[in-house]
Amino acid sequence: MVCELNDRLEGFVVEEPLPSTPAGLFTLASYASALGWLTESLAELTASVAQICTRVGIPAEPPDPAFAAPSLTEKDDEFDFAFSALELAAIRTAAEAAGLSPGDYVEVLSRSLLAASRINDACIEISSSLLEDAAYVLGEATDHVWIGEGPESLPTLVRSLLARMEAAE
Repeated sequence: MVCELNDRLEGFVVEEPLPSTPAGLFTLASYASALGWLTESLAELTASVAQICTRVGIPAEPPDPAFAAPSLTEKDDEFDFAFSALELAAIRTAAEAAGLSPGDYVEVLSRSLLAASRINDACIEISSSLLEDAAYVLGEATDHVWIGEGPESLPTLVRSLLARMEAAE
């Protein structure tokens, strides 16, 4: 996916003349934003996976702290899970097969599910924003370049990315 987005972005940048229509500019901005956002999301996923692997002893070196996933807070430790006897047996069996204690297995499993959920959410937001941008270009764009004032003149994906960056600060 990253390679495909990068190839399409490079295709737009090397074209002569450079895109100047609303459709071309929105497409260029959308590809650039999608590529940046997807790359950031994949870096977060990689950091989460590295942290999980470190937790279970694979690899022996800890992940780069610059990419460390957020740690669990005290509030997260307050959750109390109640498993049935059948579920506990399955957890114990899976934990034993993985060489972990049942508590460590549940923690690693929950962190894995959280990492998968985060990358899934990011991909869904990227996809829906690209679809909104495509609908705008097909339905409302004209042949001349329209540069409006304010954030509403930006593609949906760019606005979403900016809002996400502001929320992270």
